[in-house]
Amino acid sequence: MNIRKWITEYSSVVVLLGLMVYYSIATITEQRPITPRAARQVAQVIAATHGADAAVMVAVGDSRQETLYAETLAEQLRAAGLEVRSVVTGSVAEIRQELESLGRQGVRLQAVATHRDLASSLPFLRPDGFRKLAEQYPSLRETRIYKPGSYRWPSFLTSENLLNVLNQNAGIAIIAIGMTLVIITGGIDLSVGSVLALAAVSAAIVMQRIGGAAGMAVGCLAGFAVCSACGLATGLTVTRFRVPAFIVTLSMMMACRGLAFIGAVQYHSAASGGGSKTPEAIRIDFEQFGLLANGRLLGVPNPVWIMVALYLLAHVVMSRTVFGRHVYAVGGNALAARLSGIRVDRVLTGVYIISALTAGLAGLIDASRFVGGRPNAGELYELKVIAAVVVGGASLFGGQGRVFGTLVGALIIAVIENGLNIEGVTTYEQMVVFGGLILAASLLDQFKHRAAGAA
Repeated sequence: MNIRKWITEYSSVVVLLGLMVYYSIATITEQRPITPRAARQVAQVIAATHGADAAVMVAVGDSRQETLYAETLAEQLRAAGLEVRSVVTGSVAEIRQELESLGRQGVRLQAVATHRDLASSLPFLRPDGFRKLAEQYPSLRETRIYKPGSYRWPSFLTSENLLNVLNQNAGIAIIAIGMTLVIITGGIDLSVGSVLALAAVSAAIVMQRIGGAAGMAVGCLAGFAVCSACGLATGLTVTRFRVPAFIVTLSMMMACRGLAFIGAVQYHSAASGGGSKTPEAIRIDFEQFGLLANGRLLGVPNPVWIMVALYLLAHVVMSRTVFGRHVYAVGGNALAARLSGIRVDRVLTGVYIISALTAGLAGLIDASRFVGGRPNAGELYELKVIAAVVVGGASLFGGQGRVFGTLVGALIIAVIENGLNIEGVTTYEQMVVFGGLILAASLLDQFKHRAAGAA
Protein backbone atom coordinates (compact mmCIF):
# COMPACT_ATOMS: atom_id res chain seq x y z
CA MET A 1 0.00 0.00 0.00
CA ASN A 2 1.26 3.48 -0.93
CA ILE A 3 1.12 5.34 2.41
CA ARG A 4 1.58 8.77 0.84
CA LYS A 5 -1.25 8.16 -1.64
CA TRP A 6 -3.51 6.84 1.11
CA ILE A 7 -2.87 9.91 3.28
CA THR A 8 -3.48 12.23 0.33
CA GLU A 9 -6.77 10.62 -0.65
CA TYR A 10 -8.31 9.72 2.70
CA SER A 11 -6.84 12.04 5.33
CA SER A 12 -9.77 14.47 5.06
CA VAL A 13 -12.24 11.62 5.60
CA VAL A 14 -10.34 10.56 8.72
CA VAL A 15 -10.41 14.16 9.97
CA LEU A 16 -14.17 14.38 9.36
CA LEU A 17 -14.84 11.13 11.22
CA GLY A 18 -12.56 12.24 14.06
CA LEU A 19 -14.41 15.54 14.41
CA MET A 20 -17.77 13.77 14.45
CA VAL A 21 -16.59 11.38 17.15
CA TYR A 22 -15.18 14.26 19.23
CA TYR A 23 -18.33 16.39 19.04
CA SER A 24 -20.50 13.34 19.66
CA ILE A 25 -18.69 12.72 22.94
CA ALA A 26 -18.42 16.39 23.89
CA THR A 27 -22.13 17.13 23.38
CA ILE A 28 -23.74 14.24 25.27
CA THR A 29 -26.60 15.83 27.20
CA GLU A 30 -30.16 15.11 28.25
CA GLN A 31 -32.35 15.23 25.14
CA ARG A 32 -35.91 16.53 25.38
CA PRO A 33 -37.33 15.78 21.94
CA ILE A 34 -39.89 18.00 20.22
CA THR A 35 -40.19 15.99 17.03
CA PRO A 36 -42.96 14.30 15.03
CA ARG A 37 -41.63 10.96 16.23
CA ALA A 38 -41.92 12.08 19.86
CA ALA A 39 -45.45 13.34 19.14
CA ARG A 40 -46.48 9.94 17.79
CA GLN A 41 -45.10 8.24 20.91
CA VAL A 42 -47.05 10.58 23.22
CA ALA A 43 -50.23 9.98 21.22
CA GLN A 44 -49.79 6.21 21.51
CA VAL A 45 -49.34 6.43 25.29
CA ILE A 46 -52.45 8.61 25.71
CA ALA A 47 -54.54 6.31 23.51
CA ALA A 48 -53.35 3.20 25.36
CA THR A 49 -53.99 4.77 28.77
CA HIS A 50 -57.38 6.43 28.25
CA GLY A 51 -58.94 4.73 25.26
CA ALA A 52 -60.98 6.33 22.50
CA ASP A 53 -63.30 8.34 24.76
CA ALA A 54 -60.62 10.64 26.15
CA ALA A 55 -60.65 14.42 25.68
CA VAL A 56 -57.21 15.92 25.11
CA MET A 57 -55.76 19.41 24.97
CA VAL A 58 -52.51 20.00 23.07
CA ALA A 59 -50.40 22.88 24.39
CA VAL A 60 -47.07 24.08 22.95
CA GLY A 61 -45.23 27.28 22.11
CA ASP A 62 -45.38 29.04 18.76
CA SER A 63 -42.04 28.05 17.24
CA ARG A 64 -41.99 26.21 13.92
CA GLN A 65 -40.70 23.03 15.56
CA GLU A 66 -43.38 23.12 18.27
CA THR A 67 -46.11 23.82 15.72
CA LEU A 68 -45.11 20.77 13.68
CA TYR A 69 -45.01 18.72 16.90
CA ALA A 70 -48.53 19.89 17.83
CA GLU A 71 -49.93 19.22 14.35
CA THR A 72 -48.51 15.69 14.33
CA LEU A 73 -49.76 15.03 17.85
CA ALA A 74 -53.29 16.24 17.10
CA GLU A 75 -53.40 14.23 13.87
CA GLN A 76 -52.30 11.04 15.64
CA LEU A 77 -54.77 11.54 18.48
CA ARG A 78 -57.68 12.03 16.09
CA ALA A 79 -56.57 9.00 14.06
CA ALA A 80 -56.75 6.95 17.29
CA GLY A 81 -60.33 8.14 17.86
CA LEU A 82 -59.62 10.57 20.72
CA GLU A 83 -61.30 13.95 21.02
CA VAL A 84 -58.87 16.86 20.64
CA ARG A 85 -60.71 19.68 22.44
CA SER A 86 -58.16 22.35 21.55
CA VAL A 87 -54.69 22.91 20.15
CA VAL A 88 -52.87 25.92 21.58
CA THR A 89 -49.65 27.06 19.91
CA GLY A 90 -48.97 30.30 21.65
CA SER A 91 -47.82 32.13 24.73
CA VAL A 92 -47.91 31.05 28.36
CA ALA A 93 -50.91 33.30 28.96
CA GLU A 94 -52.83 31.78 26.05
CA ILE A 95 -52.22 28.23 27.31
CA ARG A 96 -53.41 29.10 30.82
CA GLN A 97 -56.45 30.96 29.49
CA GLU A 98 -57.48 27.94 27.42
CA LEU A 99 -57.09 25.60 30.39
CA GLU A 100 -59.18 27.90 32.59
CA SER A 101 -61.78 28.24 29.84
CA LEU A 102 -62.15 24.46 29.58
CA GLY A 103 -62.37 24.29 33.37
CA ARG A 104 -65.14 26.90 33.52
CA GLN A 105 -67.07 24.99 30.86
CA GLY A 106 -66.84 21.86 32.98
CA VAL A 107 -65.04 19.89 30.28
CA ARG A 108 -63.74 16.61 31.69
CA LEU A 109 -60.23 16.71 30.27
CA GLN A 110 -58.30 13.45 30.58
CA ALA A 111 -54.97 14.66 29.20
CA VAL A 112 -52.88 17.72 28.40
CA ALA A 113 -50.24 16.84 25.82
CA THR A 114 -47.17 19.06 25.72
CA HIS A 115 -43.38 18.65 25.65
CA ARG A 116 -40.91 18.32 28.49
CA ASP A 117 -39.38 21.80 28.28
CA LEU A 118 -42.76 23.50 28.50
CA ALA A 119 -44.04 21.17 31.22
CA SER A 120 -41.03 21.92 33.41
CA SER A 121 -40.96 25.68 32.76
CA LEU A 122 -44.64 26.54 33.29
CA PRO A 123 -45.65 26.51 36.99
CA PHE A 124 -49.28 25.54 36.27
CA LEU A 125 -48.18 22.46 34.29
CA ARG A 126 -46.02 21.12 37.11
CA PRO A 127 -47.71 18.65 39.50
CA ASP A 128 -48.17 21.11 42.39
CA GLY A 129 -49.24 23.96 40.14
CA PHE A 130 -51.74 21.89 38.19
CA ARG A 131 -53.17 20.49 41.44
CA LYS A 132 -53.96 24.05 42.56
CA LEU A 133 -55.57 24.77 39.20
CA ALA A 134 -57.70 21.62 39.51
CA GLU A 135 -58.92 22.79 42.94
CA GLN A 136 -60.51 25.79 41.19
CA TYR A 137 -61.94 23.70 38.34
CA PRO A 138 -63.12 20.23 39.48
CA SER A 139 -63.44 18.92 35.91
CA LEU A 140 -59.64 19.03 35.64
CA ARG A 141 -58.98 16.87 38.71
CA GLU A 142 -58.43 13.70 36.67
CA THR A 143 -56.35 15.44 34.02
CA ARG A 144 -52.82 14.12 33.50
CA ILE A 145 -49.89 15.86 31.83
CA TYR A 146 -48.20 13.88 29.05
CA LYS A 147 -44.84 14.68 27.53
CA PRO A 148 -42.12 12.74 25.67
CA GLY A 149 -39.53 10.95 27.74
CA SER A 150 -35.98 12.26 27.97
CA TYR A 151 -32.75 10.40 27.27
CA ARG A 152 -29.02 11.06 27.07
CA TRP A 153 -27.65 11.45 23.57
CA PRO A 154 -25.14 13.70 21.76
CA SER A 155 -26.77 16.97 20.73
CA PHE A 156 -24.55 16.88 17.67
CA LEU A 157 -25.91 13.51 16.51
CA THR A 158 -29.62 14.32 16.65
CA SER A 159 -31.29 13.99 13.26
CA GLU A 160 -32.52 17.59 13.47
CA ASN A 161 -29.02 18.91 14.05
CA LEU A 162 -27.41 16.83 11.30
CA LEU A 163 -30.03 17.94 8.78
CA ASN A 164 -29.56 21.52 9.96
CA VAL A 165 -25.79 21.23 9.43
CA LEU A 166 -26.32 20.05 5.86
CA ASN A 167 -29.08 22.55 5.13
CA GLN A 168 -27.30 25.61 6.49
CA ASN A 169 -24.08 24.80 4.64
CA ALA A 170 -25.57 23.59 1.36
CA GLY A 171 -24.89 26.96 -0.25
CA ILE A 172 -21.20 26.90 0.65
CA ALA A 173 -20.91 23.30 -0.52
CA ILE A 174 -22.57 24.16 -3.86
CA ILE A 175 -20.25 27.13 -4.46
CA ALA A 176 -17.30 24.90 -3.57
CA ILE A 177 -18.04 22.77 -6.66
CA GLY A 178 -17.26 25.70 -8.95
CA MET A 179 -14.33 26.77 -6.79
CA THR A 180 -12.86 23.27 -7.07
CA LEU A 181 -12.70 23.57 -10.85
CA VAL A 182 -11.11 27.01 -10.61
CA ILE A 183 -8.46 25.88 -8.11
CA ILE A 184 -7.68 22.72 -10.12
CA THR A 185 -6.77 25.01 -13.04
CA GLY A 186 -4.43 26.92 -10.72
CA GLY A 187 -6.73 29.92 -10.28
CA ILE A 188 -8.74 31.44 -7.46
CA ASP A 189 -12.14 33.14 -7.26
CA LEU A 190 -12.63 35.65 -4.47
CA SER A 191 -15.84 37.05 -5.92
CA VAL A 192 -18.24 34.19 -5.16
CA GLY A 193 -19.79 35.73 -2.03
CA SER A 194 -20.48 39.03 -3.78
CA VAL A 195 -21.78 37.31 -6.92
CA LEU A 196 -24.16 35.39 -4.64
CA ALA A 197 -25.52 38.66 -3.25
CA LEU A 198 -25.83 40.26 -6.69
CA ALA A 199 -27.74 37.24 -8.00
CA ALA A 200 -30.12 37.31 -5.02
CA VAL A 201 -30.80 41.05 -5.37
CA SER A 202 -31.19 40.87 -9.17
CA ALA A 203 -33.61 37.96 -8.96
CA ALA A 204 -35.63 39.67 -6.21
CA ILE A 205 -35.95 42.91 -8.20
CA VAL A 206 -37.19 41.10 -11.32
CA MET A 207 -39.60 38.90 -9.33
CA GLN A 208 -41.14 41.93 -7.65
CA ARG A 209 -41.40 43.89 -10.90
CA ILE A 210 -43.12 41.10 -12.85
CA GLY A 211 -44.85 39.17 -10.07
CA GLY A 212 -46.44 35.73 -10.00
CA ALA A 213 -45.05 32.47 -11.32
CA ALA A 214 -43.75 34.16 -14.47
CA GLY A 215 -41.86 36.65 -12.33
CA MET A 216 -40.29 33.82 -10.34
CA ALA A 217 -39.10 32.05 -13.49
CA VAL A 218 -37.79 35.21 -15.15
CA GLY A 219 -36.20 36.35 -11.89
CA CYS A 220 -34.27 33.09 -11.53
CA LEU A 221 -33.12 33.36 -15.15
CA ALA A 222 -32.07 36.96 -14.53
CA GLY A 223 -30.02 35.89 -11.52
CA PHE A 224 -28.24 33.23 -13.55
CA ALA A 225 -27.71 35.66 -16.45
CA VAL A 226 -26.05 38.21 -14.18
CA CYS A 227 -23.80 35.51 -12.72
CA SER A 228 -22.87 34.21 -16.16
CA ALA A 229 -21.91 37.72 -17.21
CA CYS A 230 -19.71 38.10 -14.12
CA GLY A 231 -18.02 34.76 -14.73
CA LEU A 232 -17.51 35.53 -18.42
CA ALA A 233 -15.99 38.92 -17.62
CA THR A 234 -13.64 37.32 -15.10
CA GLY A 235 -12.61 34.54 -17.46
CA LEU A 236 -11.98 36.86 -20.41
CA THR A 237 -9.95 39.28 -18.29
CA VAL A 238 -7.80 36.44 -16.95
CA THR A 239 -7.25 34.80 -20.34
CA ARG A 240 -7.14 37.72 -22.78
CA PHE A 241 -5.35 40.32 -20.70
CA ARG A 242 -3.31 37.91 -18.55
CA VAL A 243 -4.29 39.68 -15.34
CA PRO A 244 -3.76 37.41 -12.30
CA ALA A 245 -6.98 35.74 -11.16
CA PHE A 246 -6.44 37.04 -7.63
CA ILE A 247 -6.59 40.67 -8.82
CA VAL A 248 -9.47 40.12 -11.25
CA THR A 249 -11.70 38.32 -8.76
CA LEU A 250 -10.82 40.76 -5.98
CA SER A 251 -12.00 43.58 -8.25
CA MET A 252 -15.10 41.60 -9.18
CA MET A 253 -15.80 40.97 -5.50
CA MET A 254 -15.86 44.69 -4.75
CA ALA A 255 -17.82 45.60 -7.89
CA CYS A 256 -20.53 42.96 -7.42
CA ARG A 257 -20.99 43.81 -3.75
CA GLY A 258 -21.33 47.46 -4.65
CA LEU A 259 -23.83 46.69 -7.40
CA ALA A 260 -25.88 44.57 -4.99
CA PHE A 261 -26.12 47.46 -2.52
CA ILE A 262 -26.84 49.96 -5.30
CA GLY A 263 -29.61 47.75 -6.65
CA ALA A 264 -31.22 47.42 -3.23
CA VAL A 265 -31.01 51.17 -2.57
CA GLN A 266 -32.43 52.07 -5.99
CA TYR A 267 -35.28 49.59 -5.63
CA HIS A 268 -36.35 50.87 -2.21
CA SER A 269 -35.87 54.47 -3.32
CA ALA A 270 -38.18 53.93 -6.30
CA ALA A 271 -40.71 52.02 -4.19
CA SER A 272 -40.87 54.80 -1.58
CA GLY A 273 -40.90 57.70 -4.03
CA GLY A 274 -37.27 58.58 -3.46
CA GLY A 275 -37.44 58.61 0.31
CA SER A 276 -35.38 55.53 1.13
CA LYS A 277 -31.61 55.27 0.86
CA THR A 278 -31.20 52.18 3.04
CA PRO A 279 -29.82 49.02 1.36
CA GLU A 280 -32.36 46.71 2.97
CA ALA A 281 -33.26 43.26 1.70
CA ILE A 282 -35.76 43.24 -1.17
CA ARG A 283 -38.71 41.21 0.02
CA ILE A 284 -40.10 38.60 -2.39
CA ASP A 285 -43.89 38.36 -2.12
CA PHE A 286 -44.27 35.16 -4.17
CA GLU A 287 -44.81 32.51 -1.48
CA GLN A 288 -44.00 29.52 -3.69
CA PHE A 289 -40.43 30.73 -4.17
CA GLY A 290 -39.79 30.03 -0.49
CA LEU A 291 -40.21 26.30 -1.12
CA LEU A 292 -36.85 26.19 -2.92
CA ALA A 293 -34.98 26.55 0.37
CA ASN A 294 -37.63 25.90 3.00
CA GLY A 295 -39.46 22.96 1.46
CA ARG A 296 -38.67 19.31 2.17
CA LEU A 297 -38.76 16.07 0.23
CA LEU A 298 -38.99 12.86 2.28
CA GLY A 299 -38.15 14.93 5.36
CA VAL A 300 -34.88 16.22 3.88
CA PRO A 301 -34.52 19.96 3.06
CA ASN A 302 -34.55 20.77 -0.65
CA PRO A 303 -31.10 22.47 -0.63
CA VAL A 304 -29.57 19.19 0.56
CA TRP A 305 -31.10 17.30 -2.39
CA ILE A 306 -29.84 20.00 -4.77
CA MET A 307 -26.36 19.77 -3.25
CA VAL A 308 -26.23 15.97 -3.57
CA ALA A 309 -27.47 16.06 -7.18
CA LEU A 310 -24.89 18.68 -8.17
CA TYR A 311 -22.02 16.76 -6.57
CA LEU A 312 -23.02 13.61 -8.42
CA LEU A 313 -23.22 15.57 -11.68
CA ALA A 314 -19.87 17.29 -11.04
CA HIS A 315 -18.23 13.95 -10.25
CA VAL A 316 -19.41 12.53 -13.58
CA VAL A 317 -18.27 15.64 -15.46
CA MET A 318 -14.81 15.66 -13.87
CA SER A 319 -14.17 11.92 -14.11
CA ARG A 320 -16.03 10.86 -17.26
CA THR A 321 -15.97 13.75 -19.74
CA VAL A 322 -13.46 15.44 -22.04
CA PHE A 323 -14.05 18.76 -20.29
CA GLY A 324 -13.07 17.26 -16.94
CA ARG A 325 -9.85 15.83 -18.37
CA HIS A 326 -9.05 19.19 -19.93
CA VAL A 327 -9.52 20.97 -16.60
CA TYR A 328 -6.95 18.68 -14.95
CA ALA A 329 -4.60 19.02 -17.92
CA VAL A 330 -4.70 22.83 -17.82
CA GLY A 331 -4.05 22.82 -14.08
CA GLY A 332 -1.20 20.34 -14.37
CA ASN A 333 0.66 22.15 -17.15
CA ALA A 334 -1.09 24.84 -19.16
CA LEU A 335 1.67 25.08 -21.77
CA ALA A 336 1.71 21.35 -22.41
CA ALA A 337 -2.09 21.37 -22.59
CA ARG A 338 -2.00 24.17 -25.17
CA LEU A 339 0.60 22.35 -27.26
CA SER A 340 -1.54 19.20 -27.19
CA GLY A 341 -4.43 21.07 -28.79
CA ILE A 342 -6.53 21.93 -25.72
CA ARG A 343 -8.15 25.35 -25.90
CA VAL A 344 -6.79 26.53 -22.59
CA ASP A 345 -8.44 29.96 -22.65
CA ARG A 346 -11.84 28.40 -23.31
CA VAL A 347 -11.40 25.95 -20.43
CA LEU A 348 -10.34 28.72 -18.03
CA THR A 349 -13.24 30.95 -19.06
CA GLY A 350 -15.60 28.01 -18.64
CA VAL A 351 -14.54 27.23 -15.07
CA TYR A 352 -15.01 30.86 -14.00
CA ILE A 353 -18.49 30.87 -15.53
CA ILE A 354 -19.30 27.62 -13.69
CA SER A 355 -17.98 29.12 -10.45
CA ALA A 356 -20.21 32.16 -10.91
CA LEU A 357 -23.24 29.99 -11.74
CA THR A 358 -22.82 27.91 -8.57
CA ALA A 359 -22.60 31.17 -6.60
CA GLY A 360 -25.77 32.34 -8.37
CA LEU A 361 -27.64 29.18 -7.43
CA ALA A 362 -26.53 29.63 -3.82
CA GLY A 363 -27.81 33.21 -4.06
CA LEU A 364 -31.25 32.02 -5.18
CA ILE A 365 -31.33 29.52 -2.32
CA ASP A 366 -30.38 32.32 0.10
CA ALA A 367 -33.11 34.58 -1.31
CA SER A 368 -35.62 31.74 -0.96
CA ARG A 369 -34.56 30.98 2.63
CA PHE A 370 -34.90 34.60 3.75
CA VAL A 371 -37.78 35.40 1.34
CA GLY A 372 -35.81 38.31 -0.06
CA GLY A 373 -32.66 39.37 -1.84
CA ARG A 374 -30.09 40.51 0.72
CA PRO A 375 -27.27 42.77 -0.54
CA ASN A 376 -25.08 41.67 2.39
CA ALA A 377 -25.63 37.95 1.76
CA GLY A 378 -22.59 35.74 1.30
CA GLU A 379 -20.13 37.91 3.21
CA LEU A 380 -16.87 35.99 3.82
CA TYR A 381 -18.27 32.97 1.99
CA GLU A 382 -15.23 32.96 -0.27
CA LEU A 383 -13.00 32.13 2.70
CA LYS A 384 -15.11 29.18 3.83
CA VAL A 385 -15.43 27.93 0.26
CA ILE A 386 -11.68 28.09 -0.36
CA ALA A 387 -11.09 26.40 2.99
CA ALA A 388 -13.50 23.60 2.04
CA VAL A 389 -11.74 23.01 -1.28
CA VAL A 390 -8.22 23.05 0.16
CA VAL A 391 -9.12 20.97 3.22
CA GLY A 392 -10.77 18.54 0.79
CA GLY A 393 -7.42 17.88 -0.86
CA ALA A 394 -7.26 20.27 -3.82
CA SER A 395 -3.87 21.86 -4.41
CA LEU A 396 -3.52 25.63 -4.69
CA PHE A 397 -0.77 24.91 -7.23
CA GLY A 398 -3.35 23.38 -9.57
CA GLY A 399 -3.76 20.03 -11.27
CA GLN A 400 -4.99 18.18 -8.19
CA GLY A 401 -8.36 17.89 -6.49
CA ARG A 402 -11.54 15.82 -6.40
CA VAL A 403 -15.16 16.83 -6.23
CA PHE A 404 -15.99 14.38 -3.46
CA GLY A 405 -12.91 15.55 -1.58
CA THR A 406 -14.40 19.03 -1.69
CA LEU A 407 -17.68 17.67 -0.32
CA VAL A 408 -15.77 16.14 2.59
CA GLY A 409 -13.97 19.46 3.09
CA ALA A 410 -17.27 21.34 3.12
CA LEU A 411 -18.63 18.89 5.69
CA ILE A 412 -15.52 19.39 7.84
CA ILE A 413 -16.10 23.17 7.80
CA ALA A 414 -19.79 22.65 8.58
CA VAL A 415 -19.11 20.22 11.44
CA ILE A 416 -16.51 22.52 13.01
CA GLU A 417 -18.84 25.52 12.79
CA ASN A 418 -21.77 23.57 14.22
CA GLY A 419 -19.68 22.10 17.02
CA LEU A 420 -18.32 25.52 17.96
CA ASN A 421 -21.86 26.91 18.03
CA ILE A 422 -23.04 24.10 20.30
CA GLU A 423 -20.10 24.77 22.62
CA GLY A 424 -20.95 28.48 22.73
CA VAL A 425 -17.90 29.80 20.86
CA THR A 426 -18.52 33.35 19.60
CA THR A 427 -18.54 34.31 15.92
CA TYR A 428 -15.33 36.31 16.29
CA GLU A 429 -13.53 33.41 17.91
CA GLN A 430 -14.77 31.16 15.11
CA MET A 431 -13.17 33.50 12.57
CA VAL A 432 -9.82 32.89 14.26
CA VAL A 433 -10.38 29.13 14.06
CA PHE A 434 -11.26 29.21 10.36
CA GLY A 435 -8.35 31.52 9.59
CA GLY A 436 -6.00 29.08 11.28
CA LEU A 437 -7.63 26.20 9.41
CA ILE A 438 -7.04 27.84 6.02
CA LEU A 439 -3.40 28.54 6.95
CA ALA A 440 -2.85 24.98 8.16
CA ALA A 441 -4.39 23.52 4.99
CA SER A 442 -2.26 25.81 2.83
CA LEU A 443 0.93 24.83 4.69
CA LEU A 444 0.06 21.15 4.30
CA ASP A 445 -0.49 21.71 0.58
CA GLN A 446 2.90 23.45 0.38
CA PHE A 447 4.65 20.55 2.12
CA LYS A 448 2.99 18.01 -0.18
CA HIS A 449 4.00 20.05 -3.23
CA ARG A 450 7.63 20.20 -2.08
CA ALA A 451 7.66 16.51 -1.28
CA ALA A 452 6.30 15.71 -4.73
CA GLY A 453 8.95 17.94 -6.31
CA ALA A 454 11.73 16.31 -4.33
CA ALA A 455 10.51 12.86 -5.35
